[in-house]
Amino acid sequence: MSEVLDELRARQREAADQEAAGQPAPSLAELRAGFLPIGRPHPIPDDVTVTDVVAGGVPSHWLDAPGVDTGRALLFLHGGGFQFGSVASDGELAARLGRAARMRVLFPEYRLAPEHPFPAALEDARAAWAWLRETEGLPARSLAVAGDSAGGGLAVSLLVAERDADEEPPAAAVLMSPTLDLTSSGASMTERVDQDPISTPELLRQLAGDYLAGVDPRTPAASPLFASLTGLPPLLIVTGTADLLLSDSERFADAARAAGVDVTLELGDGLPHVYPLADGTPEAAHATDEIGRFLRAHHG
Repeated sequence: MSEVLDELRARQREAADQEAAGQPAPSLAELRAGFLPIGRPHPIPDDVTVTDVVAGGVPSHWLDAPGVDTGRALLFLHGGGFQFGSVASDGELAARLGRAARMRVLFPEYRLAPEHPFPAALEDARAAWAWLRETEGLPARSLAVAGDSAGGGLAVSLLVAERDADEEPPAAAVLMSPTLDLTSSGASMTERVDQDPISTPELLRQLAGDYLAGVDPRTPAASPLFASLTGLPPLLIVTGTADLLLSDSERFADAARAAGVDVTLELGDGLPHVYPLADGTPEAAHATDEIGRFLRAHHG
C-alpha cells in the first residue's frame, strides 16, 4: 500500500505548491472533474457493460460484469463528502464488487451539495431503491446496499428510513470507511491527524457544513450514528486505522451490535480512507474478496 500513500502525499504537495505560487483556485466544476479519491484514476474494465438509466428520476448506471445474476442487484452509493464523486471516480470499485458478489450494480448519480444540500442525496438514494423494488420488481431479499465514505453514511440513512417506513430491508449492506457522524466528535478526528494522508478535520467539517446547510449535525437522517439501529440487515464495515473517520466505524459497530444487528468490522492496519478503491493493491484485493464472500453468503 506504500505506493498509494506516496501518490496521495505527492498530490497534496502539488496542491500546496500551486497555492504557494499564487495560482487561482480551481472552480467546483473543475474540482469535481478531477476528483480522484485514491490518487489515480481507475477506469471501469472493458468487459463491464455500462447502461444509462433513470432510476426513480435519478440519473443512474447499470454496471454488469460478465456472468452476474441479473435477478440480484447491489445499490452502490459513492463517496466524495456529499460534494464530489461519480461513476468516473467510484465506478470501477462498484463494478469490481458486483463482479465479486456476482450481482449487477445500480449506481445512482445522486444530487450533490452545496447546490443540493441535505436531504437531497438521501431522497435520491430512496428513489433509486424504490425503483429497484417497484419498477424493476426485485424483492428486497435479492438486493444489497453498499457505499464508501459519504455513500456509506447514505447507505445507513437509507436503511433506517426504509425501516421506519415499514419496508422490508435488503439482504445485507457493506460500508467502506463510512461517514456516520457529522459532528466530527470521534476520537480519531484528533488521534489520527498525523496518520491520515487524505483528509483533515477542517476539510471534513467544511464538507459537512456545506451538506447540512444549517441543519443540526446530530440529525439522525444526516448522522446515522445517532439513529435507532434496530432491525437493520447484516452489516460488513471495512475501514483503515489511518483514517480520521475510524471512530465513526468503531462506535457505529458497537451501537449496531447493542441493537441486535449482525455486524462484522474489518480493520485494515495502517491503511487509509476507503482503501478498497486502490485497485491493483493486495489490500484492495483482499477487501474485495471479503466483501464478495459476505454478499454471496447473505444471498444464499
